[in-house]
Amino acid sequence: MDARFTAEQDEIRRTLRELLHKRCGPEELRAAVDTPAGHDPALWTALAEQLGLPGLALPEGYGGAGCSVTELALACEETGRALAPSPLLATAVLTAPLLLALGTDAQRADLLPRIASGALTAALAVPGPALATALGLTGHDPSGEWGEWAGGGRAGGVQARQADGGWRLYGQVDQVLDGHSARLLVVAAHTGGFARSRVLLFLVRGDAAGLTRVRQTALDATRAQARLQLRHVEAGLLGRGGDDVLAALARLGDTAAACLAAEAVGAAGRVLERTVEYVGQREQFGRPIGSFQAVKHRLADVYVQVQAARSAAYYAGWATAQGERVGGLALAQALQALRGAAAEGIQSHGGIGVTWEHDVHLYFKRAAGDELLFGPVHRLRAHAADLAHVFEEAG
Repeated sequence: MDARFTAEQDEIRRTLRELLHKRCGPEELRAAVDTPAGHDPALWTALAEQLGLPGLALPEGYGGAGCSVTELALACEETGRALAPSPLLATAVLTAPLLLALGTDAQRADLLPRIASGALTAALAVPGPALATALGLTGHDPSGEWGEWAGGGRAGGVQARQADGGWRLYGQVDQVLDGHSARLLVVAAHTGGFARSRVLLFLVRGDAAGLTRVRQTALDATRAQARLQLRHVEAGLLGRGGDDVLAALARLGDTAAACLAAEAVGAAGRVLERTVEYVGQREQFGRPIGSFQAVKHRLADVYVQVQAARSAAYYAGWATAQGERVGGLALAQALQALRGAAAEGIQSHGGIGVTWEHDVHLYFKRAAGDELLFGPVHRLRAHAADLAHVFEEAG
């Protein structure tokens, strides 16, 4: 393994950081999250047209750049540094890989070029607060099946039934990332009238009749979420129905975890930089507080955690592209590092660290919000240990 970045990877990071520095500063960030979309459409257009970010990991035959998960993870590190609100995670990380893996030739040819160009945004809708379970990051059902999280029948979730030569969906989905603004929804639904029936994925237009989408108030305002209500909504089956959807979601989970780990590392590194800058300027007893040994030691501990998490995230980005499942562990380490860096940043900033006007609280909310969506850390680690049979007795 060559741990050095290629010239192309360095260029992706440099150009993306420069663009976000110009277009997604603190004022632009706050203005974007207050819009109905929850992000700046002009910035998303720039990311697509100037950098090709939505299609970074899509094949060139579909208008993408033909890069791997590694490059996508490096891009996520830069968007994490800026806490940039955009459809990148929902569209390029969570949805596009499913369309590529499961879609028919016609579906790929229709949808993926539009995603790569930035014209089509998409979102993955998983019933209930079970996204991490559906992606195989925090365990599975005690029965050994991975589909019970989707509900079904009287258990809730989303039901799919065939009608008039097509499919109709009925149910509700909460906590859909960018679900209020995405033009395409990939919805997980049961195809029978009971909770253990088969789970399939369906394509739903964002303007479909019978679909109600409401943006929800989220802890992390930089990750817009929505509640979807589907009342006999017309849908198209993703793929041909014979694919192993649960296995595809598990493979997606490792890819998503690698990208999320890189994103968290980017945020952790940035909040640490801002904290170090601040303690070098704020004076107490006639000297900068950063000159006190206790402050140095605390920030040194954070630095070690962030660097270790960065190494784990980089390895996960490389290993996932080779088929190795290490994303969950890297995500656990990155989320812990982000939480520690953000908490120390609030502490070191003193009184202004707990004010709405300062940006440091946004990093803490990103850490807490990601743990609610994709963790928590101890469950990520416990599931990784279960997969590796760490605590099973030999014999």
